Amino acid sequence: MTGPSAKSELHRYLQLARDAVLWKLEGLAEYDARRPLTPTGTNLLGLVKHLASVEAGYFGVTFDRPFPDPQPWMSVDAEPNEDMWATAEESREFITGTYRRAWAHSDATIEALDLDSAGSVPWWPEERRRVTLHRVLIHLIAETNRHAGHADVVRELVDGSAGLRADADNLAEGDEPWWAAYRARLERAAREAAG
Repeated sequence: MTGPSAKSELHRYLQLARDAVLWKLEGLAEYDARRPLTPTGTNLLGLVKHLASVEAGYFGVTFDRPFPDPQPWMSVDAEPNEDMWATAEESREFITGTYRRAWAHSDATIEALDLDSAGSVPWWPEERRRVTLHRVLIHLIAETNRHAGHADVVRELVDGSAGLRADADNLAEGDEPWWAAYRARLERAAREAAG
């Protein structure tokens, strides 16, 4: 491979996804950062809390490098979905700080190990449990981007903000009337297709 190493390229894509997730919290009031906007309770701060757990587990436990700052929601005894929402006592700064500490721990694991370094994911079925750092990096890129997409939709539901990143929103250029006309066109097409 020419140019950047495969590991640094994968790491860069993981970091871009991490940054996108946190960007979705910028400028929001506490209520809007926490409120559930889907029938299953998806909320912005909960996505960040969940991703902190995911990073701590996959780059920590998997490679026998435990995250030094575990939280109750990261334990196997946690209640279902405990990592998907923030309690009133858990501040935004605490949750985002935990996520950033999980990044730092993950980054140290990524830096210390080769892509072919072996690990074991104890919560996966026995036949798939053995992994490499390469596989975990790909898994975390996919997982983080999946939740970045959730965060994008939730943020749009909160205040209409959308896009990939602050420096590149990846949206078609258009003002508010253009977007309203575009949405109306899609609605018409959906109704026509439905008969």
